[in-house]
Amino acid sequence: MLKVPEDSLEGWAPAIGPDLPLATVVDLAFDYRGNITVVKADGAEIVGYVFNRDARGTEPRLQMFDEEGNGPIAIPYAQIRAIRFSGRDTAAGTSWKAWVDRREAAKRAGGGGASDPDPHRR
Repeated sequence: MLKVPEDSLEGWAPAIGPDLPLATVVDLAFDYRGNITVVKADGAEIVGYVFNRDARGTEPRLQMFDEEGNGPIAIPYAQIRAIRFSGRDTAAGTSWKAWVDRREAAKRAGGGGASDPDPHRR
C-alpha cells in the first residue's frame, strides 16, 4: 500500500518497489519545493532540485540542478536506486489550512490573529 506523508515530504526516504514505483517517486520529487538526494546505482549521490522529468521518453529521465546550481544534470531512471527528500520543504506550513490553524491558535492565545492577513506568510 502506498504510504506518502500527508503534511510534507521533507525527510522522507521512500522504499521504491511494486507498491511505490520509481516514476511515482520522481513525480513527487518534481512537485517537491526543496532539494532531494538522488542515489544512483553506482552509489554516487547528487543533491539538488528537480525541474523536469520525462517518464514517457525512449529513455525516461529526470533533470535537476545540483545544490551549487550546476546543470542541468540528466539522470536516466535506470540509473536511480533511491530518492530521498533531504532538503527543507520551502512551502511547508504555507497552505491555507496552516494559515487558518495559526490564526485560530493566535485567537485562542488572545492575539486575535489580525497581524497575519496573508495566508502565504509564515
